[in-house]
Amino acid sequence: MSAMTAARTTASAHGAQPGQLGLRERKKLKTRIAIREATYRLINEQGYDATTVEQIAEAAEVSPSTVFRYFPTKEDIVLTDEYDPFLEDELRARPADEPIVESLRHVLRRAVGLGFAEEPEVSRLRTRLMVEVPAVRSRLLESMAVTSQMLCRVIAERTGRAPGDLEVRVFAMSLIAALTETTAYWAEHGHEDDLGGLVDRTMDMLIAGFGTGAPQA
Repeated sequence: MSAMTAARTTASAHGAQPGQLGLRERKKLKTRIAIREATYRLINEQGYDATTVEQIAEAAEVSPSTVFRYFPTKEDIVLTDEYDPFLEDELRARPADEPIVESLRHVLRRAVGLGFAEEPEVSRLRTRLMVEVPAVRSRLLESMAVTSQMLCRVIAERTGRAPGDLEVRVFAMSLIAALTETTAYWAEHGHEDDLGGLVDRTMDMLIAGFGTGAPQA
């Protein structure tokens, strides 16, 4: 996300606890986590470009074909997660009469808090790679379509519009683009700011528009 991406860490963030999954699902989750952890460790040690899928497979004790079965590209290991179901479920759980922007603000703040609390170093690494590695940022832009479709469904249900309405699509993509830039700003400034506070500033600007007042310190 974007800020959604910063919050995306593990499946447990949206309630998929290993004990609640079947044996096959637990094995798949274990493999996905092993591949991710190996990838993060190798990137930390030697950099993104120097890390190969073959090295990742060896470190995760799986075959390269298994890595590709779970993640089509190396960039997907950094970006892919199970977080969209959490966002969708949480948005649908908000009060029906709550303004959609406030529902989004609440859910995003919770998502950011969960993701960063569980694995802060992973959150920093992922967002740094989004900024520094063109291939990761390009893949992120490609993956926005999935999150956009989810947002369009929820926004349409809340507002009584069709998911394909121009206004719904524009708002969903505007939100995703804004949150992507929020995360980039956070990473570019050394992750020193409170990401939740930056999300609030972003949501405020989306509501009020870009004013002419003095910039915030």
